[in-house]
Amino acid sequence: MESEKKTFEKLLDKLVASTRSPRGLFSAKATYPILKKRINYSKHRPLTLRPILATAAAITLVLSFFWLITNSQPEQLIMASTLSETRTIRLSDGTNVTLNHYSSLSYPKHFKSENREVQLNGGAYFEVTKDKHHPFIVKTEDINVKVLGTHFNLDAYPDNQEIRTILYKGSVVVINKDHTEKMILCPLQMAIYNKGERSLKKDTVKNGENGIAWTHGELNFDQLPMQEIARELSNWFGIKIIIKDKALKDYRITARFRNGENITEILIVLQNIVNFNFSSKNPSIIIIQK
Repeated sequence: MESEKKTFEKLLDKLVASTRSPRGLFSAKATYPILKKRINYSKHRPLTLRPILATAAAITLVLSFFWLITNSQPEQLIMASTLSETRTIRLSDGTNVTLNHYSSLSYPKHFKSENREVQLNGGAYFEVTKDKHHPFIVKTEDINVKVLGTHFNLDAYPDNQEIRTILYKGSVVVINKDHTEKMILCPLQMAIYNKGERSLKKDTVKNGENGIAWTHGELNFDQLPMQEIARELSNWFGIKIIIKDKALKDYRITARFRNGENITEILIVLQNIVNFNFSSKNPSIIIIQK
């Protein structure tokens, strides 16, 4: 019986040593006396079923107390933001989020709720860790994007007329704020939400790599209208670009720019393709046809 008692004490020591309390409110050192008081045996009496059950009940009580305190604490929110740079954040569930220029992400330090919810303002590329029991939800001002585990790019800058979600791997559900319309995407499909019309439409992405070229410091435009290029440049540099002429807005351009080129250098290159003039009227850039 002496060997059984020693074995039991070793197991108890392991349990106490592995006990971790929320935010350091408790420690293994403080927990040990609480558990040991519930052990009702003497040096000359063999270990019986009643003390074992009492100890098990005490352990369950203490661990339940720890669980209750841990899960009753409010989620601690963290805000990450960027200016004229990109930034990659690793969330507590292993999800990686790469923030685009002039973007922000609000997320809990530890996910405790049934859903893993974050709030995005701007643009980001998500590589979500799969967890079928805890859906990952990205909230924006106008839409929510719900996934289990996938890779997708979300462009939700507040000044843009449209919010664009491009799926690269897995599947996502795009839902409007009223929950009156939802859209399921397959890889290389894009959901476009029009803020003015409050409508969702689906499109196919021809070259998916162009959509996330910004994650490694490039801007790739493949037969994009000038209006779309102006939108992306506005997001990239944090400067509003206004095109005055409709014909110029619809003119399609193919071009590639690497990180390090400023807005003036890029517009001069575009001038060699399309005849236009541009001028700076703080805080905007105005483009007009020659």
